[in-house]
Amino acid sequence: MKLAFLIYSWFPHGGQQRDMMRLARECIERGHAVSVYAMNWRGPRPEGLRINLIEARGFGRLARYRNYTEQVRRALTVDPADLVVGFNKMPLLDVYFAADPCFAEKAQTQRGAYYRFTPRYRHFSDYERQVFGEPSRVQALVLSERQRDEYIRHYPGCAGRLHLLPPGLSEDRRVAARDPRARRGCREELALSRDEKLILQVGSGFRIKGVDRSLRALAALPEPIAGKCRFLLVGRDRPGRFLALARKLGIRDRVTLLPGQDNVARLYQAADLLLHPAYAESAGHVLLEATAAGLPVLTTATCGYAGHIVTAGSGQVCGEPFSQRELNGRLLQMLEQLDSAPWSDNGLRYGQNEELYNMSRAAVDFLERHKELLFRAGS
Repeated sequence: MKLAFLIYSWFPHGGQQRDMMRLARECIERGHAVSVYAMNWRGPRPEGLRINLIEARGFGRLARYRNYTEQVRRALTVDPADLVVGFNKMPLLDVYFAADPCFAEKAQTQRGAYYRFTPRYRHFSDYERQVFGEPSRVQALVLSERQRDEYIRHYPGCAGRLHLLPPGLSEDRRVAARDPRARRGCREELALSRDEKLILQVGSGFRIKGVDRSLRALAALPEPIAGKCRFLLVGRDRPGRFLALARKLGIRDRVTLLPGQDNVARLYQAADLLLHPAYAESAGHVLLEATAAGLPVLTTATCGYAGHIVTAGSGQVCGEPFSQRELNGRLLQMLEQLDSAPWSDNGLRYGQNEELYNMSRAAVDFLERHKELLFRAGS
């Protein structure tokens, strides 16, 4: 097949971006040709992947998105693809890989009534309807049952076009046991003492990942536990407002920021707990990565993969609606029980499940089947 992958932006450590790259590599290994259309690309350019940079112009992000759509439309007219696969919601798609949460759900539950009168709301609502609304025929690969239910709630006619994928952990995330040497070495690099507890949060987009919630939970810890806890935030975003919040809460000296990195697995070994109280998350691969590494997890029910934490018994999940008091209490409880609870061992066992590593294979299987169905319908 000749495939066109559409994504606004690619950088090395975003979850959406990693998923796109895994699918692209799987496609290339099977002999398919993949062309990517992106407005910007930061990082290496893998061999065999054709990257087309679109110089989308316009005043403001929405105008650039619309200009990107039109430029890609023209490019695909000149150089057609057998299937157009999008990793952001937009027109032109045959298949949408649902890396983003349902916009209609976010607008309804996380924004005030005024938001529905803004240009941003009109733009993203229109682009989402072109994927999930009637009379669209776009097939969507969804990452969790929660995500599927949200789309069906807002777009009832799309149910037959939603296809649930298994998780997509990389095979190098599978481990048999915690690694004391890696833990010791990484903690030395971070200047952590033996009795300090390292609370880790990983993810780009600090606001939606709930970093403010994490900081407030850390500030709520009682002494002497608070004095023995360090918070490490790893990801890509503008940190200014969150550092200001840490200063306001009196915990700036216990907060460390690191940019996104390839070797985050070492941090899973060094840490004592993964904290991920996201406002919204289609999946949350970091939850499964930490679980498979034997790192206990504290997260929120709004994450698509939160159910895996419950099934695995690898941590705790805050309920809905979110309560900061509940998060504060669960964090304290987990820190007090780290030495006695079975969360780490449960996670390591769960991480041996083969189904956790099948996303890219299942997704490309679907693309091949879908192309065959389109070919038959056309003939």
